[in-house]
Amino acid sequence: MTSVAHAHPPVRFRGRSFIAFALTPEGPIAEWLAGLDKWDRTSAGFFAGRPVVLDLAAVTLTTHAIAHLVQELAAREIGVMGIEGVEASQLGPGLPPLLKGGRAANLGLVDSGAQRQIAAVKGRRDEETSFLVDSPVRSGQSVVFLGGDVTVLGSIASGAEVIAGGSVHVYGAIRGRALAGANGNARARIFCRKADPELLAIDGYYKSSEDIDDSLRGRAVQAWLEDDVVRIAALD
Repeated sequence: MTSVAHAHPPVRFRGRSFIAFALTPEGPIAEWLAGLDKWDRTSAGFFAGRPVVLDLAAVTLTTHAIAHLVQELAAREIGVMGIEGVEASQLGPGLPPLLKGGRAANLGLVDSGAQRQIAAVKGRRDEETSFLVDSPVRSGQSVVFLGGDVTVLGSIASGAEVIAGGSVHVYGAIRGRALAGANGNARARIFCRKADPELLAIDGYYKSSEDIDDSLRGRAVQAWLEDDVVRIAALD
């Protein structure tokens, strides 16, 4: 009997680049999770389908506590792709891998997001430190530019979001979410001609719609960070 050798297809490896959002828990963990739940009520599905890195440098957790935290995040539809800020010995079987060498991203992109309407936003990078969006950001769309400022010539619709490493400038209304200083820039600001946002955030600190004074709604405003609190003031 003659044996027939079957050729196996070659194993192919390809690189992929994704923006990963870093979550940095602070103690007590129960209070941090409660704050995350409050965020989720105004930004439902924000992390769905997005790579997330869990940075544990600010807390000291046992292996069991890390596993419990990963489970709590999974219950909130936050899938952790990797963990940083701990020693490899602290990660037990079944936990996401230890990641090293991460650095702030410097990318400009438009993302439809998971389970959201896919639609293109016409954008243009003017230079390395700015990103111009010359059409409205519609519901379900995400604009992410971590390299610097984002300028939107139109409005940010309810259910839409703009995430910038620097400041966010909106010549129309903010009805959705604007997140400035996403790379840890506490000096970033948010400016808009008409404020009725679902959420404003700077360097990870935020104010949701329910926290914004009614007297500021519909007005031109600026938002900045002061003593770890997002302050909002009218411009007119």
